[in-house]
Amino acid sequence: MMIRFPGVYAPQSDTRLISDAVRAEKLDASSQVLDLCSGSGALSVCAAKAGAGTVFAVDISRRATVCTWMNGRIRGHRIRVRHGDLLAPFHGRRFDLVVSNPPYVPSVGDRAPRTGRARSWDGGNDGRLLIDRICATAPGVLRKEGTILLIQSALSGIDRTVELFADHELEASVVSRTSIPFGPVLLSRRRYLESIGVIDPDQVTEEIVVIRARR
Repeated sequence: MMIRFPGVYAPQSDTRLISDAVRAEKLDASSQVLDLCSGSGALSVCAAKAGAGTVFAVDISRRATVCTWMNGRIRGHRIRVRHGDLLAPFHGRRFDLVVSNPPYVPSVGDRAPRTGRARSWDGGNDGRLLIDRICATAPGVLRKEGTILLIQSALSGIDRTVELFADHELEASVVSRTSIPFGPVLLSRRRYLESIGVIDPDQVTEEIVVIRARR
């Protein structure tokens, strides 16, 4: 169980999928890990439990940063939590592993909500508002042979993510995937998703994938 304040993303199927990928990485006392868009801190705790020596976490939500710190603390892990916009708090620092479960659900608005629960999942018109920024900036904070693990929906363009990582000279591929039924958010946006051509009229599931990119 994770402590979670209202408006902070609750660990779900995507959290479990990327957590498995984190556990598959070789982490030890020398490993420096960064959890982007930490939410409740599930991935930060997972990395610390898997043996990472130093784990940083960042979220734009102050409630999320408090949740991350508390969930690490009650499990005996020191998570170095920062409040901020993606990599802004980490100028000059380098990491062996960057993990991220960002907002990736396509939304009618083209800007991220400033408040409310939707900030945990809304990813702009095509779901890539945060994904594109991570693809553009996260490679710059990797150590030699560093790795990025990012989870997203197939509705948000898997090939585009792989291509963007390749543009930054990273080898990227899908390392795990699963299909899950539409939840309340996607069900409420069926008409919009059909109108932009990312789902079929009779579609009731979405595929989520973990992309691993390595320098």
